[in-house]
Amino acid sequence: MDKLVRSIKFPFLFDKEKLVIDTNKVIKRKWIDHYNSNDYSGKWTSIALMSKGGKSSNISAFSSSAEEFIPTDILDFCDYFKEILNGFLFEKTAVRLLNLGAGAEVKPHTDHSLGYEDGMFRLHIPIITNSNVEFILDGKRLIMNEGECWYLNANFIHSVKNGGNNDRIHLVIDGIRNEWTDNLFFKEASVEEFTKTPPAIDENQKKLIIAELEKINLPVAKELIDNLKK
Repeated sequence: MDKLVRSIKFPFLFDKEKLVIDTNKVIKRKWIDHYNSNDYSGKWTSIALMSKGGKSSNISAFSSSAEEFIPTDILDFCDYFKEILNGFLFEKTAVRLLNLGAGAEVKPHTDHSLGYEDGMFRLHIPIITNSNVEFILDGKRLIMNEGECWYLNANFIHSVKNGGNNDRIHLVIDGIRNEWTDNLFFKEASVEEFTKTPPAIDENQKKLIIAELEKINLPVAKELIDNLKK
């Protein structure tokens, strides 16, 4: 995984004042405690702008619900957030505001299959932050400023501590890779830097795999055996 991209700071900025205006419209609404309660200490809350079923309380990033993914009532009166989301031409799977309270800390953890090489990705747009926020990704501190747009490969270990006196609020967008996003990402890094290297297989493992595949009388199994023998 060494060659894989850990993060990208995209070369554009969003309007910091408009971001704060829309955030202030929802700041007194009901925010939900983050569901990964074992992964943090202090206050970490969220509110959904788009979700399965359109409920602002549905802050899950990995919902298996069959309900339609639609805007919540919160997004109805947030014109700038809508403008941002409409400008990102990819299918969204979660759109939330995440608020890490002053003094709160998200412990080191990884998220499953959230690297661009997996076909899924996560963008962060900081709205309110401070110089005492320490976001660590794969051992490196990232300084993310208001209005910037960042891709973070959440497959790598990451943590964040808000050592400031104010809450830290990000707009977080999860999406599915497509041709439009390829054009966006490949301007910042090469295709190879978003490609997983298959794990090496030693000869004993290879023999065991071939033996199991030989039990399957299907053309695809024969093709796999031929490739392993090459």
